[in-house]
This record gives sequence, C-alpha cells and structure tokens, in this order.
Amino acid sequence: MNLGLMIRDNKVIVSSRDIAAAYGKQHKHVLESIDSLLEKHPELGGSNFRLTQYEDVQGKDQRSYDMDRQGFSILVNKFTGDKALAFTIKYTEAFEKMASSIPQQVIPTGVNLLALAVLEAQKMLQKDAFIEQQQTRIEMDKPKVIFADAVSVSKTSILVGDLAKILKQNGIDTGAVRFFEWLRLHGYLIKRRGTDYNMPTQVSMNLELFEIKETTISHSDGHTTINKTPKVTGKGQVYFVNKLKEA
Repeated sequence: MNLGLMIRDNKVIVSSRDIAAAYGKQHKHVLESIDSLLEKHPELGGSNFRLTQYEDVQGKDQRSYDMDRQGFSILVNKFTGDKALAFTIKYTEAFEKMASSIPQQVIPTGVNLLALAVLEAQKMLQKDAFIEQQQTRIEMDKPKVIFADAVSVSKTSILVGDLAKILKQNGIDTGAVRFFEWLRLHGYLIKRRGTDYNMPTQVSMNLELFEIKETTISHSDGHTTINKTPKVTGKGQVYFVNKLKEA
C-alpha cells in the first residue's frame, strides 16, 4: 500500500488527498473536517496543517492540505471502524520509519562542544549589542518610524509570523494568528475559504507589500503540488510597522 508520505523541512508529511484515498472518503469531506478543526484551533494552521494546492485533471487549481504526524493524528482520531484503525496503525508505523531515516544532527562533544559554546556566546554578545544599539536608536528617533531605515533598504522578505514576532518585540500586542486575522480583516490577505485563502489581495500586491513564494513538491505517486506562501517585503515590513504603531 502506497501511503504517500513525504519529507519536507526535515518533517514527515502526508497530503489530505492521500488520506482521503486511503480511508475511502471524498476529499472535500476531509477538507471540511480540517477546516472545522482550524476554525476551532487556528494555532494548528501553518505547522500541523499547511494549505497547499494541486492541479486537477481539468487543469484547475484545487485546495489541499499537507499535515505532519501530529496533524494527521488529530484528524484521523475522528475516523472509526476496524478498517480505519488498520490504516491508522500503518500510517503511524510509516511515519516512525520515515522519521528515523531523516539524518539527525551530530551532537558535539569535548573540544568541539567547547568551541561551539564559545561561538554561541559570541553570537549572543553580538546580538545583545545589536539590540541595545537598536533600542538606543529608537529612543533617539522618536517619533520617527521604528526600523524604517533598516527595513526599507532590505531586499529580504520574511514570513508573516516572523513579522508578528518583530511587532511583539516592539510593544505591539499581537501574535501570528491574530496578525493573520488582522491582515484578513483589513483587506490585505484574502479571507474567503478556497485555494487563495490567506494569499495577498490585489491591493496588497499593487502596493508591493507581499510576494508569493512557490514551492513544488513531488509526491511518491507521481503527482505534484505547489505550496504557496505569502512573504512580507521590506517595503511591507515598514508599512505594517507604521500602520500598527499608529493604531
């Protein structure tokens, strides 16, 4: 039996399409179950359940989810019957077997461990010095924009969750889930459920606040899916820091 497990970012994942096929369910019903879970527990989105899409036989983009072992366990916990239990056992064994094949980081010892500790200490000291410099500059530049000069010249786009952390560190009470919700509420991300859920709106793209990173994933059965992830541009980082600081 081909269970369709994949390895991405050093994690074993499985597609909602493969789950539907294995358990004899319609894919739309599996999607509805996942949507219901995410409505009640939005913190599961992005890590345990990642929205992706695939191209159907008619060439149209359709919605799908990739899930890790924890997401899989939460989902199939609702599936009952001897056949479902047998599949769950097989999947669990497959997860463990594939996870054991992922190369583990070698733990340093002796002189290597001491050298690593020195390097990490240097990094921490540099980080602390950088943070202190930034805080001093912020105090001196008030009421100028926080991080505006540094971010505006940056060519590096960051994840929405990473920007939420920056906002949190600078006194704006938010987190990844609440920031996603705020972006949808204010029309920066698409809020309707579908293949483009949480993707930037046309207004956001026109303002150059986001870019979309596409990752192609090849599955063991031959089909491919495209994972789309919105990332905040340097210009967008300045924009949202200003916007939320004003609010």
